[in-house]
Amino acid sequence: MTHLAEGPTAAIARRIEQGRGLEVADLVIKGARVLDVVTATLFESDVAICGDTIVGTFQSYDGVETIDGRGLTVVPGFVDTHLHIESSLLTPLEFDRCVLPHGVTTAIWDPHEIANVLGTAAIDYAIAAAEAAVMDIRVNLSSCVPASPLETSGARLEVDDLTPFRDHPKVIGLAEFMNFPGVLNRDPGCLAKLAAFRDGHIDGHAPLVLGKDLNGYLAAGIRTDHEANNYDEALEKLRKGMSVLIRESSIAKDLHALWPLITPQTSAFIGFCTDDRNPVEIAEEGHLDHMIRWTIAQGAEAAHVYRVASWSGANAFGMRDRGLVAPGKRADLALLSDYEGCRVEKVIAAGRLVTPDLFGARRQPAPVGLDSMKADPVTAADLVLKGRGGPRQVIGVVPGKIVTESLTLDLVERGGVVPADTSKDALSVAVVARHGVNRNIGRGFVKGFGLRGGAIASSVGHDSHNICVVGADASDMAVAVNRVIALGGGFVVTADGAVTAELALPLAGLMSLDPHETVRLKLVALRTAAKALGCVLPEPFLQVAFLPLSVIPHLKITDFGMVDVDRFEVLAV
Repeated sequence: MTHLAEGPTAAIARRIEQGRGLEVADLVIKGARVLDVVTATLFESDVAICGDTIVGTFQSYDGVETIDGRGLTVVPGFVDTHLHIESSLLTPLEFDRCVLPHGVTTAIWDPHEIANVLGTAAIDYAIAAAEAAVMDIRVNLSSCVPASPLETSGARLEVDDLTPFRDHPKVIGLAEFMNFPGVLNRDPGCLAKLAAFRDGHIDGHAPLVLGKDLNGYLAAGIRTDHEANNYDEALEKLRKGMSVLIRESSIAKDLHALWPLITPQTSAFIGFCTDDRNPVEIAEEGHLDHMIRWTIAQGAEAAHVYRVASWSGANAFGMRDRGLVAPGKRADLALLSDYEGCRVEKVIAAGRLVTPDLFGARRQPAPVGLDSMKADPVTAADLVLKGRGGPRQVIGVVPGKIVTESLTLDLVERGGVVPADTSKDALSVAVVARHGVNRNIGRGFVKGFGLRGGAIASSVGHDSHNICVVGADASDMAVAVNRVIALGGGFVVTADGAVTAELALPLAGLMSLDPHETVRLKLVALRTAAKALGCVLPEPFLQVAFLPLSVIPHLKITDFGMVDVDRFEVLAV
């Protein structure tokens, strides 16, 4: 063995020696099947690891530590190519503990939600958490804060706010450029951000953008998209050089429509992402492992599905050091007891076997935004729509989608106000500004929840995260909003003037400080309480959270009022 001074040179020398078998490897997986992502085949081999790097395959090795791989299949660790950790309702390190055992060793986080509340303080928090996590969390800098001029945000991030973070080793580039109208119309602020990050990765967000508009959007240097929800749209984007990130979140479920895209010819240009997935679905179904097993069960070739989940996603974001079980690559690995069923038995992250002790050794960053709830209490009269009866535009919820319909229903006026009409499933909806900038309240109607009474409220309201409440009774709506305010943010269900279930989300009004197991139990109780009111949606709170998302067609509501997203304007009351 050659003896060198400590440092990068010595680390490289150790990898060479262990790869050549001149020194015993730090860790060896013995006797496993290994997926070769390049040729889409399985082979029998040991896998030798030195520090955080794979140094040997297709050979036999001895290790200081060994893992018995008999009966197991080694695949590259999974890469979640786009998500908002805030939408898991967990702190980043609790998300780490929840999701890493599912084989997700890399997560690309756009802290867009918390950035809309706290601005650059949110980016500082995201980077600190990423540095402390066991999994490799990478940060994409939030490009559109606020996402829309049609709502009140808690912060604003211009190009000069983002560029100081650009060269941090945990930062990849610019996150989803959801203001696609701004891009297409050459808005100066959008162009400045695109120019500042032109040499790095720029993530896309282009629902239903096709044809020449898509050409213009891509010509700006944008390279990925997770908003395609039908095959033809996704195929056009692939053919025009975009990497399509197939999404399966707790509410936006696009996998069913898009999995046929995964073929031997296209799998190198597709990734998987979850965007917004909460602990109930993670516990009941899984995370990316759920997407993998479901897609294989539909008939997609397993090796190509695993390529999508690892190398292809990493490659789309310029991370050339992972995604293959091969010498010189980062030792992020999932060990499976069922290859086609994607049953993860063990996980190795940066050469470390994932155990509870590994999580216990992390340094927790201090929570931020504990005082972000600045709304005043409301009354029932504040939340009802005053005016005449007759035809009214109503948001039509599409279960499992964040796209909504623009409906028209004939509603009746009573005493100068237009109340909810449960016989038509036309519920009242209101958005209460909560950042202390103003006291706006937007009012309207929504169809698709099925509530017969009571109300549900949330301080998670994409993208500016004002308080959104849906209800059949204005008094219950007021009780729900006021409880959200008192909690410092959260989810609340009310009935007959009382709170029937709640979850506090005090970290920026978005995240719980509880363990993921506790959050899951409280979410189950909230769903049960909502169902008792007649709610027909399987994930009512995320559906509420997306009602204010004024960059996704077709009809939404913000604190400004009802928004026609197709025309990008607030509707007259």
